[in-house]
Amino acid sequence: MGRKWANIKEKKASKDANNSRIYAKFGVEIYVAAKQGDPDPHSNQKLRFVIERAKTYNVPKHIIDRAIEKAKGTGDENYSELRYEGFGPNGSMVIVDALTNNVNRTASDVRAAYSKNGGNMGVSGSVAYMFDNTAIFGIADKDADELLELLMEADIDVRDVLDEDGQAIVYAEPEDFHSVQEALKTAGIEEFTVAEIEMIPQNEVTLGEEDLVKFEKMLDALEDLEDVQKVYHNVDLGE
Repeated sequence: MGRKWANIKEKKASKDANNSRIYAKFGVEIYVAAKQGDPDPHSNQKLRFVIERAKTYNVPKHIIDRAIEKAKGTGDENYSELRYEGFGPNGSMVIVDALTNNVNRTASDVRAAYSKNGGNMGVSGSVAYMFDNTAIFGIADKDADELLELLMEADIDVRDVLDEDGQAIVYAEPEDFHSVQEALKTAGIEEFTVAEIEMIPQNEVTLGEEDLVKFEKMLDALEDLEDVQKVYHNVDLGE
């Protein structure tokens, strides 16, 4: 299954402590999802997915509601969904997902974050084939075998269900995100520590101390960009 979610989540924790940064990024993502489709999450699957993700990051309801109301209004901001692929030190791979209303600005900023920290931006497809797009759910205080049996009874195939760091983690196909979620909710599970679709690396690389310092600086530079929503990579951060 490659790098497990518990390891990814630990690294995210310190960055995600900056709530205003997280709220702003989710505000844009919710606005775009609502603007592109129906602003009602019951009939807009993409919007419902973003809201579910936002809840796992404790985004306040008023932030969510404000973004939806903005989408209902006369706002004419047009955002593009972009993916940049590139390389860090010593064969490390990085994928950057962005939402931007200025493609030239974002491309320039992402390229600079790569190049100033020992990396370089590649062409589309140069990295993504080494990652698996995966739906991930985390459920606290649940047993993995119990959850697997529950999902099998609901006739849902999943890639894996594992006990990790005191919680059960469900790995499934991305197109099964909503069916897995509904099966869990039907079983009385309403809260998730994780509800994401992530790019999980098929293999990890270990960097030497000097390269690791450069790599983490590159990650920080990318994640701090206003237009960047998610950053994925294949480096074992040693946590």
